[in-house]
Amino acid sequence: MLGPFTVGHGFPWATLTANVLGSLGLGLVFVLGEGRTWFGADARLLLGTGVMGGFTTYSAFNLESIGLMQNGAWGRAALYMGGTVVVCLLAGAMGLVIGRMVRG
Repeated sequence: MLGPFTVGHGFPWATLTANVLGSLGLGLVFVLGEGRTWFGADARLLLGTGVMGGFTTYSAFNLESIGLMQNGAWGRAALYMGGTVVVCLLAGAMGLVIGRMVRG
């Protein structure tokens, strides 16, 4: 229990999904905005930092990780933290690849 919020009981699928999709989206935004192919630097900054940054949820990832550890779910916490890093890196790389395919 962290303050008024109960966290750390189940696996945080919603946050993991948001972070994976945000990583994929950021890869796309980065490539499609490169060299002003689809949009300029200002739109790239807004979409990358603003939209994708707001969509992904590091603070929730942090809180849920701490909650899992406080509840003694060490294996689940390790799987969540390690899995988030690995899967988000793969999703970001996939976003770059897809962006390059779309851009041509």
